[in-house]
Amino acid sequence: GNWQVLERLLRPPRAHTESSTGNATMSEIEPEPDLRRRSTQEALMTCSTPTQNHSCEGITCPRCLMMTTKTTLLAENEVEAHKLANNYKFGFKKWKSHVTERPLEDRSAIVKELYSDLNVIKQYSGSLVTFGNLLYVLLFGWWVALLYYLIAVVMFLTVVGIPYGKMCCNLAGYYFWPFGKVIQKPYIYPRKSSVRFYGEDVAEVTAVETTTLLDVSERIEDSSLQTPAVGVKYWHRPSTYMWFLLGYLPLVLVHGLASFIAWILVITIPVAKLNARAIAVILLIPPEQLQIRQPKRTEVPLDGEVVLCCYQAMNFYYYKYTVVGINVFAVNLLPLVIVALVLGYGDADNRYASSLVKFTLSVVAIVPLSHYIGMAIASISAQSNFAVGAVVNATFGSITELTFYITALIKGSHKGNKCYEEVVKSALTGTLLGCVLFIPGISMVIGGCKHQEQRFNSRSAGVSSALLFISVGGVFAPTLFAKVYGSLICQGCTNSTQNESGPFECSDCHFSGLQSALFHSHIQPLIYTVSILLPASYVIGLIFSLKTHNHIYDIHISDRHVPGHSHSVVVHWSRWRAVVLLIVATIFMSACAELVSEHINPLLSNSVISSYFLGVTVLAMVPELPEIVNGIQFALQNNISLSLEVGSSIAVQVCMLQIPVLVLFSVIYPVGFNLLFSDLHLWASIFSVILMNYIFMDGKCDYFQGTALVVVYLIIISMYFFAPALSGC
Repeated sequence: GNWQVLERLLRPPRAHTESSTGNATMSEIEPEPDLRRRSTQEALMTCSTPTQNHSCEGITCPRCLMMTTKTTLLAENEVEAHKLANNYKFGFKKWKSHVTERPLEDRSAIVKELYSDLNVIKQYSGSLVTFGNLLYVLLFGWWVALLYYLIAVVMFLTVVGIPYGKMCCNLAGYYFWPFGKVIQKPYIYPRKSSVRFYGEDVAEVTAVETTTLLDVSERIEDSSLQTPAVGVKYWHRPSTYMWFLLGYLPLVLVHGLASFIAWILVITIPVAKLNARAIAVILLIPPEQLQIRQPKRTEVPLDGEVVLCCYQAMNFYYYKYTVVGINVFAVNLLPLVIVALVLGYGDADNRYASSLVKFTLSVVAIVPLSHYIGMAIASISAQSNFAVGAVVNATFGSITELTFYITALIKGSHKGNKCYEEVVKSALTGTLLGCVLFIPGISMVIGGCKHQEQRFNSRSAGVSSALLFISVGGVFAPTLFAKVYGSLICQGCTNSTQNESGPFECSDCHFSGLQSALFHSHIQPLIYTVSILLPASYVIGLIFSLKTHNHIYDIHISDRHVPGHSHSVVVHWSRWRAVVLLIVATIFMSACAELVSEHINPLLSNSVISSYFLGVTVLAMVPELPEIVNGIQFALQNNISLSLEVGSSIAVQVCMLQIPVLVLFSVIYPVGFNLLFSDLHLWASIFSVILMNYIFMDGKCDYFQGTALVVVYLIIISMYFFAPALSGC
């Protein structure tokens, strides 16, 4: 039985391919087919003393397997390959989105449809009467068409605007049901010719040709040489200015509102493009040149430029849509940052919004700012060397959390309220629990639904696990020390038996506080010692995993680009642009964190939710939403290694960087922060780390193991929900 177990350990792993969205393909190279094992005992005898260049005579031993198995990264360009390699390195932010622009012609048909300008006529075979198109009529079509009819009546009353009134009637029918219809404007084809006579030149003469000499496809491809038929007299008509005054401006407001609503809903972005095209192009076309054709008439060749042609109002794949490399959801949440800042700092007396509304807006505003900070860090790291990338990730990688923690501690110190410190400790513990249990668990569950079993590099994961054990032990060492050597102090004790020797019941028991001699002479020096050792361990981990033992990641960046990609590199954010945006996002993050700490006090004093639960859930996990999305996307692409590293790297940074920084800040600016945590924080964190390491031992996972992690996380969160709040909070 032991030989069978050992034989399975020595068996070479099956080759598998993992594809990440965009420009990376990771593949493990399987050993040669003829390199098969003989007997397990013979393999051990042959390779018992391996050397640097030993030979196993065709036997696959563990050392040979380690030397021959390699993960190869194929990327479109060097910058993207550098970003992909950074994802596998300890201490670097794991980032899913691309930092370079991908050529549209190399994308899939679905993605090309997302970025279409709605000016391509297709042979649409399906039915146009779909749920999304009918929903468009209910949400947008009827009231946009109604306004067009009202504008048409106004233009008819002006007499001179009758042509525009007719155009509005036609457009009303179009925008009520635009699907399958085509809006065109005709072409005028100017041809310039130069006639040369003997001894002299004649100037170029422009001849207007009205006959159709080119094929339709040729006209569309050569549209840059064609001139739309816009007459100069268009701007000399009184009706034009009447139209701009009475018709164009109201319609711009209506189409702008419809476009904004459709853009916010994301899946209706085609409707947003539909209305934006009306503002930019359609409403500026002279009425005699605007042509609306029915679906059957578009089957014949078209003599004109296709301005607008739409078939579907909804597309659920628009969650992938990006603007300058930023996901559309992060773009849509950006206005909330402005709203939160304006309300927070402009309405000091809570006349227009309550503290709860301001607190909620400020917390939600942190989400897009976290995404921008992550994008900036990934862009800088991908375009810089190892040292710069490591420094940027170590400093700005935790800026989202540190800005809130520091502002909350300062606010609590000014108000003399210890509840703020307890909220910060709860948020630190909640981030640790979420990164150790929830992020890996939910990634395993969602990834396991698509892939039956997922494997990861257990050795590289062991580096993060070892550092996590060290960090958790160091962070909670002062708490354990205080419980062993401290004195238990109880208040509100009563004797229900009326006997002096009988038992006492106490309502508030805690160990000796910060004013005791034990704290100043023993616990406080221990806190400072731990705060020095933890960052030092982090630096040693960086050196170990990135310099001296970087082979444990088995990452190889191929010199070959993906076939077919010969385009020049276009970076979404250049290095200096990323630096500027990183600084701006950090400033806005600090302002939002200030508002969160300002408006959390009424929530703590009047809400039935304890400070424990508020800290470990909302304040801990909301800033980590971009990381949760990244982990899930990696898992869906069968790259569970990065999903696990997402949570582990954040948890290690919390313990080894964020907490020592808070201790150092408390020394410089006394805010009363220390490393004495409650029993619930202590045992929940230790149990979570032990459970995570137990599940990660075998280097493979499935949705059942992920479910176990998520269930344990929910149980611990339930404990925090029902736990009584600290006295005074």
